[in-house]
Amino acid sequence: MEFYYLIDHKQFVVYSFHKYMKIIITGGLGFVGSHLAEKLLKKNHVVILTKSLSKINNVQGFKNNLIIEKVNINNFSKMEKVLKKHKADIIIHLAGTTSHSQSFDSPLLDIDSNSKSTLFLLEHIRQHNPKCNLILGSTFIVIGRPKKLPVNENTPCLPTTIYGTNRLSSEYFCKIYYQVYGLNIKIFRITNAYGPREQFISKKNAVNYLIYKAFNGEEITIFENGKFFRDFIYISDVISAIQKIITNGKPGNLYWISSNTKTWFYNFGKILENLTKTKLKFIKTPTYTKKVDVGNFVADNSKLRSLGWKPKVNLDEGIKKTLEYFKSQKIT
Repeated sequence: MEFYYLIDHKQFVVYSFHKYMKIIITGGLGFVGSHLAEKLLKKNHVVILTKSLSKINNVQGFKNNLIIEKVNINNFSKMEKVLKKHKADIIIHLAGTTSHSQSFDSPLLDIDSNSKSTLFLLEHIRQHNPKCNLILGSTFIVIGRPKKLPVNENTPCLPTTIYGTNRLSSEYFCKIYYQVYGLNIKIFRITNAYGPREQFISKKNAVNYLIYKAFNGEEITIFENGKFFRDFIYISDVISAIQKIITNGKPGNLYWISSNTKTWFYNFGKILENLTKTKLKFIKTPTYTKKVDVGNFVADNSKLRSLGWKPKVNLDEGIKKTLEYFKSQKIT
């Protein structure tokens, strides 16, 4: 186990946080985790758990105020020590593998990362820190191919991938520990999130990947003439939603974080053409994608809106902000 108090990778300092809530974010250097840590730092003591420092640039500019633990979420013995060292008021669980294709390549690893890790956290809280709140981050992939749109919190789930199945099992573990042990559990599912700091060199996030290729002036390819739609949501709206769930969400409840807006992919492609030098090409859907793709998707966010939240960034603005980020970071 390696423990970091980071200042420019060299200096080490101990911070004292007496009046703030102590919040642990697993996967805290990632896309959602880094943005969330930045916001929560204003009023809380934030500890990030990460298996790698490869994404340390995601917290550049505010890492001095973070405590970062380098520990693999699957290493339960080391995780136990870390969690006891930082007895948290809130644990926000975002860590795990996120590739549905890799979940088929390494199914047992996916179980450890996306299912057993959640069960471990629940057991730790039950045994050692029962007043701790656990907030689980999940994904729209758990639904599978919806038979009716928009989906909501009561929509049946029939996931088409091992990844989706393990994420769904994590949700059920949380519900069971709430019902049986009375733990304070909240769950959120995110639709297609995009924006600064998301992975862009990988197809794991198709939206950011295509924005990045357009930024570089490369040809972008979209399946089936772009005649399918998804529910895009910009990262700042995701973060404000999670904050609202932390403060106003009800224990034992699930919330959809979505725009509740259909974005047709051919429109998405046309926006990228208009904003960049990219060219749009339509291709046939690969066989693997046909087997696992969820198809058209949009989620009803009225339950989350009832807490006093609403999305603020539309698609054009979000794409422009993401392109500006690539430019400011000199990303090529």
